[in-house]
This record gives sequence, structure tokens and C-alpha cells, in this order.
Amino acid sequence: MSVLWTILAIAAGQIALALGLIASQHPRSDLRGGGLDFKRISTGGAAPPPPEQSYRARDGAVLPLRHYPCAKGPLLVMVHGSGWHGGQFAALAEMLATGGHAQVLVPDLRGHGIAPRRRGDIDYIDQLEDDLADLVAAYDTGRKLVMLGHSSGGGLVIRALNGALKGRADHAILLAPFLKHNAPTARESSGWAITLTRRIVGLSMLNMLRFCGLNGLTTVQFRFPDAVLDGPLGHTATRSYSYRMMTGFAPRAAYLKDIAALPDFTLVAGTEDEAFRADRYHETMALASNRGHTHLIPALGHLDLVDAPETAAVIRQVLA
Repeated sequence: MSVLWTILAIAAGQIALALGLIASQHPRSDLRGGGLDFKRISTGGAAPPPPEQSYRARDGAVLPLRHYPCAKGPLLVMVHGSGWHGGQFAALAEMLATGGHAQVLVPDLRGHGIAPRRRGDIDYIDQLEDDLADLVAAYDTGRKLVMLGHSSGGGLVIRALNGALKGRADHAILLAPFLKHNAPTARESSGWAITLTRRIVGLSMLNMLRFCGLNGLTTVQFRFPDAVLDGPLGHTATRSYSYRMMTGFAPRAAYLKDIAALPDFTLVAGTEDEAFRADRYHETMALASNRGHTHLIPALGHLDLVDAPETAAVIRQVLA
């Protein structure tokens, strides 16, 4: 009986410490400015086309989708980065589909886009990769499958290909992917993502005890500049994530195991990337896999990488 009481006392102490850490930190009310270099991309003018189609996930949710049909080529699924939505790929997706390179699917991930049910949140940690698996299943016609992701979207692709989509894809295209906060590619701070570290530690402790009831709390916020928030697409920005969204929108803690499960992959990054250490991608990925090719494009940053002609040229070569 004394052993049982000892175990209960230790658990109670851990819970108390975790709750204290969570309660000691709160999100900022209106975080703006700084962060990534949005001056490299257009923040005004015409908005990208809204999602015109949708697909049904396993829980019955109807999720928005931009579909760019093409009779030739593989099925290409494009996964957007943190805080934004599939509209970031509007120009690239249109070019690839109309050029006959691939049939392109661009989802707005759950919790993102124009009017999500709960912005910045999901129901459980693995839900985003389950949603991607449901999307692929809905459009599976026997074509080869290529998964593409930018930034955190690249991290989600890595996660999904060792999870809900394991063994399904023929190739992955990773555009400056987020690997993990402790990966060699991570910078000390880009100013873009502001993490509530004490909250994250406390919630991680509770999750180790299998208590997930507080996973909807905010644990990361994003610095959008005024030009974006006050622009025509400001209402579509997702400015913070819950713990479960933050955790599920990235490779697992053992990120090298997720990388090791990748099929053949192509990694593209700009030498002036403000978010990650582009020069360390090759050596980091090589720790877990020899199936990849890395392309570093001079003078490109984290955001303008997506629409750069050099990036499109690499993608067309992969799809061919």
C-alpha cells in the first residue's frame, strides 16, 4: 500500500507542477510585426481564388479544397505552411496543372482558411495527417502520388509519410521544411513563431500522464505584419495554435525516424531563408536517409521560395 501511495504522491506532484507551469504563461493579446520577410511576396492586390470544392473526412467534417485537374502526370497534394492556407500555392498549382505536369489538390488544413469551425485547433494530435489520408483516398485513381509541403507543411508531410500515409507516396517535395525545434536546421529565433514554452512543458507533462483535457490551450502565436493583417486576406490568417495543433503540425519528437520513413524526396530551400538554416538541411536529412536530393537556391528567402521560377523548375523535373 505504501508503494501505491508513493506513486500517487509523485503523480500528484507532477500534475501540480504541470498546472503551475501552464497557469504561469498567457498568450499576448495582439501580436504583430517582425517575423518573416513578407516584403518579398505580395500582400495586397487580388486575393487567390477561394476553395471551390471540398472533401469529407472520416469524422464527417467537410473540408475546403482547391482542385486543379489535369489529365496527365501524378496526383500532387500541396500542404501549406503555418498560419496561412492553400491560397499560398494558387499560382504554382495553376501553372503545374495547366502545363500538364500533375493533377493538383490544395487543401486548407483543418483549423485554417476563410471560416474554419475552430481556427487554430483540431480535435486530436494526429488529425491533420488523418485528414490528408482521407483526401488522398477520395482522389485515388491509381496515379502516382507526390506529397509537397512548405515550412510546417513540409514537416506535416514528413510526419504523415511515417503515419497515416506510410508507404503510400512515390515521392515527397519538401520546401524549406520545419524538422523540429531542436534539429540542426533550427535557428535560435526567426521572430515568426512565439512559443509559450512553460505551457508547452506543462502540457507535455500532462500528456505523458495521458491527460489530454487541456490540449486546446494556445501554445504558439505568429507575428503577422500589419500589411497582411490589415490587407484583403487578413481575416484568413491563423494567428495562434493550440497544443494539439502545434504538435500535430510537425514531425514527431523522434524526427529522424520520420525522415527515415520518407520515400525518394527532393528538398528545396533558399540560401537566405530567415526561418531555418538552409545550409544544414543536407547533413541533417542524411543522418536518417540517403534517398533525398537537396537544392539550395541563391538569394531566396523562406516565403518567396514558393513562387520562384527556380523552385518551379525543380518541381517540374521531379514530376516528369
